[in-house]
Amino acid sequence: MKFKKYRQYPIVQNFNRTWPDNQIENAPIYCSVDLRDGNQALVNPMGITEKLEYFNTLIKMGFKQIEVSYPSASQTDFDFTRKLIEENLIPDDVFIQILIPAKKEWIKKSVEAMKGVKNGIFHLYNPTNEFQKKVVFKKSDEEIISMAVEAMVYLKQLTKDFEGNVIYQYSPESFSQTDLGFALEICNSVIKVVEPTPNQKMIINLPNTLESCTANIYADRIEWMSSNLNYRDSIILSVHPHNDRGTSVASAELAILAGAQKVEGTLFGNGERAGNLDLVNFAFNIYSQGINPNLDLSFIDEVKKMYEKRTNLNIHSRHPFVGDMIFTAFSGGHQDAIKKGIDFYRKENCKEWNVPYLLIDPKDINRGYEDVIRVNSQSGKGGVKFIIEEFFSTKLSNEESIKFGQIIKLLSDKLQRELTKDEIISAYKSEMK
Repeated sequence: MKFKKYRQYPIVQNFNRTWPDNQIENAPIYCSVDLRDGNQALVNPMGITEKLEYFNTLIKMGFKQIEVSYPSASQTDFDFTRKLIEENLIPDDVFIQILIPAKKEWIKKSVEAMKGVKNGIFHLYNPTNEFQKKVVFKKSDEEIISMAVEAMVYLKQLTKDFEGNVIYQYSPESFSQTDLGFALEICNSVIKVVEPTPNQKMIINLPNTLESCTANIYADRIEWMSSNLNYRDSIILSVHPHNDRGTSVASAELAILAGAQKVEGTLFGNGERAGNLDLVNFAFNIYSQGINPNLDLSFIDEVKKMYEKRTNLNIHSRHPFVGDMIFTAFSGGHQDAIKKGIDFYRKENCKEWNVPYLLIDPKDINRGYEDVIRVNSQSGKGGVKFIIEEFFSTKLSNEESIKFGQIIKLLSDKLQRELTKDEIISAYKSEMK
């Protein structure tokens, strides 16, 4: 194990953080980057027809900002953007966003793609970390800042006559590997070009393009930037966490505590390498805390089906909130607690959900209780009692539950597999009646 070749990520020095005392009270602005960041990571990227179906699903879920393309990267992206605009396929309350590299010829191509847009976000970026500055671009700090400033000046010039609503967004693309002082300097230089106001805000996006630090350090970096950016009351602070360390959801949540107002991510976390922030997981986390997630999650199984069809990716059965087995308990102790919890919830007509081992009510996403308790040789009397009472409408005494539980345990052990609901009911009819 050659771990000595890696170095520990630096903490933010001499910084009095306030985010640990905060709570998430409202959902942030969501921006889906499925059709750009997610799409570019697919083995077979989507065509226009597939992208349109995906776009319409995002609209149905309630997304108000959707990054639809990288128009200078491919003709398909350019044509898809034109189709959305020319055929009036974008709801009046939705902003479409495009990604633009800080090169004049690509800025021009991107602006052409957005002609006639009613609500558009022009997302300009350039790499900013030390390695890219010195090795990839072979440019000084001043030259990298000039690249960003000149690009934003040119972008403003080309879009000054747009009749629709125009929002400018800037990303120091490799923020996670960029010195904080330099990140602040380049962001403030671009902000100065845009001259945002409280009524005409711009977006500063601080991406964890490569997730390489713990979520608390990312939050420190976000709060430090939030505290030091110029025109702060005229800035929407955005984050774009990737999932290389498997903690993008935590990074996004702590970033919100630290002052971020917008999060960029994808459905189910699709994206380069280990993926982007999983917006479904993130939104359900908010929902489970009694906060309106501002997304319609009630038909998430329909969304899941569309996603798997269009991306050719499978969602893991243990995916939080959505996986096929996420509400399933095999353990006898868990089953007993769930059975008693659901019984109490119904009997007392509870206003708050507090059933053991179930973070949310499966019925909130139109799933029944049939798959909540599944029975194998690890299960106990609580599981079979739930099956018989819930799906055969027959009450069992404690003694009957113990006796029948042993019968089912032996049968499952003999067959070396899970027993279906119908098999358990059949066994009850033959063994207990």
